[in-house]
Amino acid sequence: MTEREKMLAGQLYDCGDAELLEQWHKAKDLARAYNNTASADKEEKDRILNELLGGKGENLWITAPFYVDYGINVYFGNNCEVNMNCTFLDDNIIRIGDNALIAPNVQIYTAFHPTNASDRFGNPKEDGSFTFCKTRTAPVVIGNNVWIGGGAILLPGITIGDNVVIGAGSVVTKDIPDNTVAYGNPCRVIRENR
Repeated sequence: MTEREKMLAGQLYDCGDAELLEQWHKAKDLARAYNNTASADKEEKDRILNELLGGKGENLWITAPFYVDYGINVYFGNNCEVNMNCTFLDDNIIRIGDNALIAPNVQIYTAFHPTNASDRFGNPKEDGSFTFCKTRTAPVVIGNNVWIGGGAILLPGITIGDNVVIGAGSVVTKDIPDNTVAYGNPCRVIRENR
């Protein structure tokens, strides 16, 4: 099993793997190019997103700056808007449905590390340095017609249902069901959204 296969399967994997590092650097270069493209140059921005992302529907609008780990694990539906300064750590799949609004400074994480330091880093090398830390992942799924408020953080492995509003500043630690308004730290359902 390759390190990429382990990564997508949620197993411990080596972030320093050559194949993963190559894609990581490619994504960083493409994101930098996107972030430095003239705001009105839709054609060039679409070209970069087509190369960067795993997939996207029609009418995707991402306001720069926008940051990813690998890019190829991010999938958007139709009619989505991502506001400035969002970070998607797509070490596993991030799937976003149709008609999503993602406010500024939203962070979506699919990666996490063992809590025990020796499990994260292993044994030090002879010179006292460590290799890349060991990582695990879990996908994040966002349904249709979802609005994620500014500064929200979505943790690995969560699913947000359809027709959901996540309040600004929320930390989403568990699944949020369809047709709800949820907010807080930790994020919890406050009321139905009909």
